[in-house]
Amino acid sequence: MFTATDFDKLQQIMDESPEKKELIQKLLDSQKMTISSISHEIRNPLTLVYSTLQLIESQHPEVTTYKYWDGMRGDIEYMTSLLEELSSYNNGERLLSAEIDCTSFLRPVVLSFAASLAECDIEFTSRLEPDLPVINGDAVKLREVILNLLRNAKEAVDSDGSIYFHAFVEDTMLRIDVTDDGCGIPQDDIEDIFQPFVTHKQGGTGLGLAIGRRIASAHGGSLTVISVPGRTTTFTLSLPIEKDA
Repeated sequence: MFTATDFDKLQQIMDESPEKKELIQKLLDSQKMTISSISHEIRNPLTLVYSTLQLIESQHPEVTTYKYWDGMRGDIEYMTSLLEELSSYNNGERLLSAEIDCTSFLRPVVLSFAASLAECDIEFTSRLEPDLPVINGDAVKLREVILNLLRNAKEAVDSDGSIYFHAFVEDTMLRIDVTDDGCGIPQDDIEDIFQPFVTHKQGGTGLGLAIGRRIASAHGGSLTVISVPGRTTTFTLSLPIEKDA
């Protein structure tokens, strides 16, 4: 799997001549098609296996008491999730863009996340600055990025921790900050967390932040992080504002 640095080097080579650009683009497209094909071919029978397990459970509830049943079910759920995220990563640069009114777009996202915290003591505060702009982007994929950042924050904090969501305009960019007061991220791990398949949490696929950064980049923006271990961590999604928006 290519890293962000690898893609930067390839971009430099592509800029050297039209011939090199055409050749490398064909190779990249071929890689994406291969990943999509493999993911599709594995996901179909895996879905069938999972459906069969559910059927067995419904007809023979006693199997859930077997020693290895939960582990097997969990492994299949993990593999299904991994294939779905791999597909999302592979298609992160394909956007279905349209105008997005940021206030109308973000309000239900934060309300939905707040509702998910109803049964715990985590404090969630959100602030949408007035007169947020209209931008051009893929609302489905941007929502995916934001919810993933919020879920990560929820997993990072203690049961009585706090999360702060802030959307505002800075210069020519829309900024969305997600801050938590969890354990923080060691400085040695800061850049690695955006690489595919790198994860520091149990059960994670290591693709969530990689997908987020790829989607942000496809929008002409960025996804960055600043963390002070033991204090706060802030992920920032920055998106360009169209001049005529």
